[in-house]
Parts: sequence; structure tokens; C-alpha cells
Amino acid sequence: MTLGNLNWAEPMGTLPTDRTAVEPLLHVFMATMVSRVASNAPDLTARQLAIFLKIYLEPGTEQTVRGLAAALNVSKPAITRALDRLEELAFARRGADPKDRRSVIARRTTTGSAYLRTLADYLTKASKQAKK
Repeated sequence: MTLGNLNWAEPMGTLPTDRTAVEPLLHVFMATMVSRVASNAPDLTARQLAIFLKIYLEPGTEQTVRGLAAALNVSKPAITRALDRLEELAFARRGADPKDRRSVIARRTTTGSAYLRTLADYLTKASKQAKK
């Protein structure tokens, strides 16, 4: 996976060829994560956050457990555990696929939408700070 000139497949410690392009993004990411952790919002693991964002930021796609597992290259039980936590927080809910009753679809909630807006606010503030 690449981000600009940053190749995530490179060994740790290898600097990207255009560090100036990547470093501001890392500072925005850091400031966003620091704001999130410092808030009263619940902590999410990287996997839980990735699943949450796939559910909310790909609205034209119904996210199934099977599809999430394939997209994130993790097992279906790992997706199920992450969805358990997201449901516990009311950030997502599961339902049967009306087209295939064997398939489970992860759906958005109003609580999750509010959390997404909070994350977006953190990103916006961090991005503005990085531009200064």
C-alpha cells in the first residue's frame, strides 16, 4: 500500500523519498489521535476504527462481515469481535441481508454518525494547525 511516496511494504525505518509530502499527514494523524484519546470518547483499536470508517465512509456499499474480512485481510471472527465492540458502543448495528439471510450487514447508527462528526472535527482542527 502506498501513500504518496510512502510504501508501507518497505522495512520499518526506511524513509520515504519525499518526506516533506508525508510528514504533514503524519502530524495531522497524530494530532487527530491525540485529540481522540484525550477526549471522553471510547478508545477504538485500529481494526475497530477501520471497520467503523468502512461502514460510514462507503455509504453505497453494504458492508458484510465477509466483505469486511476480505477488504481488511482478517478473519471473519476478528470482524465479528470488532463489530461486537462497535455494537456495544452503539456505533454500528448488525442485521440480516434481506437478499441472503446467511449474510450479516453492518449498518450505521445515529450515535456512530455523531462520533464520525467528532472525528471529522478533530481532523479539520489538526489539518488547520498543520498548515500554520
